[in-house]
Parts: sequence; structure tokens; C-alpha cells
Amino acid sequence: MKKAVVTVLGQDKVGITAKICGVLAETNINILDISQTIVDGIFDMILMCDMENAAYSLKEIQDHMGKQGEALGVEIRVQLADIFYAMHRI
Repeated sequence: MKKAVVTVLGQDKVGITAKICGVLAETNINILDISQTIVDGIFDMILMCDMENAAYSLKEIQDHMGKQGEALGVEIRVQLADIFYAMHRI
């Protein structure tokens, strides 16, 4: 399994979760786990995803999700889980 971590951060508004989940589904990325919180109007979401059968490369997905984030007014990052874990252990 090729796992990826998708993080979303920004001002809360209607439709963020729906849009991001829709884009992931369109690119054949399966959501394994999802966590989201809203603190004082700030939206924060972390998704653990399976990219094994993704329709596009990691770079293409990162670029596409970045554009979707700009349209939504949030920051979206997509990283391979192994890299994410390594970066956050230091």
C-alpha cells in the first residue's frame, strides 16, 4: 500500500470537506482515515489515504490539490506517509 497524508488548513467555510473528498475520489485515491477540527473558525483536517491505484503521479496530485486549495482559500499539502512520519520525528 502506498500511503499519503493530506493536510488542510485555513478559514472554515461550507464545502471544504466535500470538495476535497470529491477530488480524491475523482483521482482514485481511497481515504483510509480522516480527522478534522475547527478551532475559533480555523479549519484543520488530516486524511490518511491509499494512493496505490491513483490515476496520477504524486507531483500531479500535489499540484492539483494545491490549486483546489487556492480556490477554496485553504492550504492543502499531500506527502507520502513515510516522508511525513520522518519529518515529524525530528
